Amino acid sequence: MVSTAAATGIALVALGLVLTPGPNMMYLVSRSVTQGRRAGLISLLGVAVGFLVYLAAATAGVTAVLLAVPAAYTALKIGGALYLLWLAWQAVRPGGRSAFAAAELPVERPRRLFVMGLVTNLLNPKIAVLYVALLPQFIDHGRGSVAAQSLVLGGIQIAVALVVNALIVLGAGSLARFLARRPLWLRVQRYLMGGVLGVLAVRLAADRSPAAA
Repeated sequence: MVSTAAATGIALVALGLVLTPGPNMMYLVSRSVTQGRRAGLISLLGVAVGFLVYLAAATAGVTAVLLAVPAAYTALKIGGALYLLWLAWQAVRPGGRSAFAAAELPVERPRRLFVMGLVTNLLNPKIAVLYVALLPQFIDHGRGSVAAQSLVLGGIQIAVALVVNALIVLGAGSLARFLARRPLWLRVQRYLMGGVLGVLAVRLAADRSPAAA
């Protein structure tokens, strides 16, 4: 099945991505600060369903379609790398905004919170890049079913993302206030996250492996 190295690798990639500023983190932090932890956790349930949708698509063989059109797979990887570089620049550029500089959001009902969390994740290019371009790099054709490996690797990614996001939701208010009083720490957080995104972008752009099928 999945090797220890592959499981560890996807866990580290998932951790790096979930800790970098992006649509999911910014929405969850803003929602939690504005409306409280319960609202943040309901929104996180929607995010979780979005992950399951991506996992189902990956397991159904979306990458197999890309394998049949190598140019499309290459274009996706290049586009993904450029997107990650753009996120890195947004984090480190002068006047850049930290994910913990929460925006004010209107109060919403639970059903609306769930749907907004789901849509935010489904429209998150970072997650699309993860499932279509990064996850296949950890699949080993010599270890059996690609679909089964995709399920296991995707399950690891989802577990890491949900645990970290839940901790972010629960501590968003306190962390936002802590960082707001310490501008230097806020800058360090931005540069650290920008560096992680830049490394992932370079790795994705330099990868020459074909899509898994």
